Amino acid sequence: MDLHIDDFYKDCTSGLLHLYQAFPRKVALYVEDLIGLEEPDEFGLPSKRHQGCLGALLWLAEEGYIRFDSAIRYEALDQAVLSEKGFLRLSRSLPHALAAGDALPPSVRRVHGTLAYQLREALLAGNTERLARLIRHLFESRLPDPGE
Repeated sequence: MDLHIDDFYKDCTSGLLHLYQAFPRKVALYVEDLIGLEEPDEFGLPSKRHQGCLGALLWLAEEGYIRFDSAIRYEALDQAVLSEKGFLRLSRSLPHALAAGDALPPSVRRVHGTLAYQLREALLAGNTERLARLIRHLFESRLPDPGE
């Protein structure tokens, strides 16, 4: 079983949602805030879990979902913010995210139907399968062309 991939999905989700909550402000994105305290190994190097989370954040930046100014040692990304690509994908509505005929006000339906909200719910519920499907949807989907 590839548990490191489940951790990758969770780390990407946590990092993106942290930046979504702060958007459009730039913030320091600390690994410890996303995964908790991980003790360094006997040589003082970050744990594999810590390195994996930092690697996920760096991958998000390389793929254009987030931007940051610099790394703070192995601890954080400084001045991190969602890119346009990251923001638009997180804030768009998912088809069939809400039950038909739900009596919520339109503004609440709009928020609850976003990918960000659905990711947050899956993360809080600890539903790794749903989280994997949703974050893969974010990665696989393309943004609509304004000319379409």
